[in-house]
Amino acid sequence: MTDVQPALAAPQAQMRVRARALLLGDRIDAAGLERSDMISATPLAFHVGANGFVALYRFGVAVMVGLSPLEEDDVLNQVKLRVSGPHEHIDDETAILEISAEHDDKIPPGGAIAMKDLSAQRLLVVADALAKTVSLGRDEREVNSVFDIIEPFAADLARNGRPPWKRRSMLKLIGQTLLVQHRVSGRVAVEEKPDVLWDRPDLERLYARLEDEYELKERAETLKRKLDMIVETARALTDMIDADRATRLEATVVVLIIAEILLTIGQIIFWRH
Repeated sequence: MTDVQPALAAPQAQMRVRARALLLGDRIDAAGLERSDMISATPLAFHVGANGFVALYRFGVAVMVGLSPLEEDDVLNQVKLRVSGPHEHIDDETAILEISAEHDDKIPPGGAIAMKDLSAQRLLVVADALAKTVSLGRDEREVNSVFDIIEPFAADLARNGRPPWKRRSMLKLIGQTLLVQHRVSGRVAVEEKPDVLWDRPDLERLYARLEDEYELKERAETLKRKLDMIVETARALTDMIDADRATRLEATVVVLIIAEILLTIGQIIFWRH
């Protein structure tokens, strides 16, 4: 649960702040980074500098709001020591927050995220949506790469009428798919709402608008359908490979039996003569 904190800065007539989410790796271990001025424990969120905000998510995402480039580099240098399974290519998602007391927490199509203030609770809601969308982007890319691998197998099956011989490749595909399923349904939990909404139900509308803007539910459902299709296809190909191997094994056994019978008959004829 989160503690009520004052706004990061008094909103001016029209202030624009950049929010940036970076997918650093498979996991961030935030244990031991707790501090007295932290805003939230899950995710670990705290202030940086005069107006900065950082939220660290255990599924490998760091969200930074209102930080200068030097402040971002300093935070990342500290966080990278806690990242397991770091990625060579770091995915990122950037949003512009437009702050004004006259705004009503809305998101114009293709525009900035308009908010009344930079309160810690509103930033936690924005950070949650950005963290989920950047993680979904990575999973979508991985699933599409798995589709690219499966397509040649399916093409060979359609052209030759015989399954591929690489059973180990099929098992690797199933393993990759299960890993993505685990991230989406377990660690990232796209369909779950941020904990801050328990204390601030008035921010439900802001989260719903962010959810619609980034199409979180739709993308998660599409991703799950693709994952199910990949698993079913890989299992079907694996079953066909096993059936083909079983047929060849049975044919080999039959040939060996016939060879043994012929050899026995030959020995009987030889000894009789």
